[in-house]
Amino acid sequence: MPDKRLIIVAPNGARRTKADHPALPITPAELADTVARCADAGAAMVHLHARTPSGEHSLEVEDNRAVLEAVREQLGDRVIVQLTTEAVGRYQPDQQMALIKALQPQAASFALRELIPSPDHEQSAADFFHWVAEQRILAQYILYSEQDLAYYLNLIERGLLPRNGHHLLFVLGRYTAGQQSSPDDLAPFLALIPRLNGVRWALCAFGHSEQTCLLAAARAGGDMRIGFENNLYSADGVLAADNATQVSALMARLAKDEITAMSTKEFLEGITFD
Repeated sequence: MPDKRLIIVAPNGARRTKADHPALPITPAELADTVARCADAGAAMVHLHARTPSGEHSLEVEDNRAVLEAVREQLGDRVIVQLTTEAVGRYQPDQQMALIKALQPQAASFALRELIPSPDHEQSAADFFHWVAEQRILAQYILYSEQDLAYYLNLIERGLLPRNGHHLLFVLGRYTAGQQSSPDDLAPFLALIPRLNGVRWALCAFGHSEQTCLLAAARAGGDMRIGFENNLYSADGVLAADNATQVSALMARLAKDEITAMSTKEFLEGITFD
């Protein structure tokens, strides 16, 4: 029986515009249409970045509400809808938390180094993350290095993070010009995987080797996040047509390893909040 992995699509991110790619979705309607095509291709979760009317990254409640409503109206429960709290150097932890408290989405992503920029933020972040679990909001903790992963494990051991109701995203590289991730970058994370006690994890990567990195993650038991937030190019270095094309190409490569896409229902059945 084929192995199954969750495919997450990150269709726009916080930084890119249509000048980078004309098919990059910006408006709520564009995002909803893109998510629908990606769901048809095999994605079961979407990582959403709302934009202002002028196209800038936004954590404002009404900008995010518009995106949530557009995606939910078009797709219903076909995908898990995840809001980002990414700061992009503009938002503080209290603003990031306020967005999630106001909208209470089905899922949300949190970079631990942003929500806990120093030890004196630990308790307020802990209170928030436990509240997130109590509301049954699926949390995704974003980790940029093995040091971040070790810190996450330390927070779990100290009871500052809930043990359940979340999953992890490992990021191979940074949002810098010309960043090219390598499957070798996954090794430091994998060394700590035995300590996760069954918590699911996913990977995202930058550059032309994105899909090769994602395949390495899938083979190691991880889920995958793909999309224009991290990479605009197909595996052969040609500018990709759109996000759905990238999802379809990843599905085809996974099939060769007898790995198939996990459904929204299958993924959620494995998440507990107790």
